[in-house]
Amino acid sequence: MFPFSVGVMLDSFRLDTDAALDKAKEVGAQGLQIYATRGTFSPEALNAEARREFVKKCADRGLKISALCGDFGKGFSHPELNDELIEKSKRVVDLAKDLGTDVVTTHIGTVPENTADPKYAIIQEACGRLAEYADKMEARFAVETGPERAITLKHFLDSLGSKGVSVNLDPANLTMCVDDDAVKAVYTLGDYIVHTHAKDGLRGTKPPFREMPLGKGDVRWNDYLRALYEVGFKGFLTIERECGDDPARDIALAVQFLKEKIS
Repeated sequence: MFPFSVGVMLDSFRLDTDAALDKAKEVGAQGLQIYATRGTFSPEALNAEARREFVKKCADRGLKISALCGDFGKGFSHPELNDELIEKSKRVVDLAKDLGTDVVTTHIGTVPENTADPKYAIIQEACGRLAEYADKMEARFAVETGPERAITLKHFLDSLGSKGVSVNLDPANLTMCVDDDAVKAVYTLGDYIVHTHAKDGLRGTKPPFREMPLGKGDVRWNDYLRALYEVGFKGFLTIERECGDDPARDIALAVQFLKEKIS
């Protein structure tokens, strides 16, 4: 038996908050991830009382929060935007701690393979600032895999000299977007991995990328889960379903698929 928990993206149900929480419990999830950059769950929308109330709603349903999504959709390759984006990202970390999680997932932009590319230093400087704050708060910014190959991301993270910026491993994005082997990526990124997205897709490097139900794509799930175990990962496999006409059904099937694999 693998020591993983199964989570769901709350937004994937496409329901209001209470109905989505009920559905998460109904499908057998143990935790959930929430978008926290806009709307109901943005830091400015949730005062201290609302934060406590939401934690209680989750606890009453036997759910814990696996991570917040702190992706503002711009990455950190535009220096004129970074001061504001970094401050907003810090507020998401503060929210995460209040909601009982240490992980904020994000996209930082595509890391160039060539370290002499000016964009490399821009992203590196921004991530250094993020890492410093995460270390202070005993939290992690978790970079989602897929824009670049795992080895490129590994070398970049090593350059920061901190685990404050770590990895949210998405095997489907690696498979679909850069045709990287998700199993090898696990061994490459090792203890940088603090959260994962359970998603599947067909191999390819050009749009339109084809997301598939778990087990119907090119991710080698048995080998992938074994690799996570062998590098010491003990966290969440959080189901992210970004397409399909009946997300609740797809998520329920994905929960069942994962629980059979890890039991």
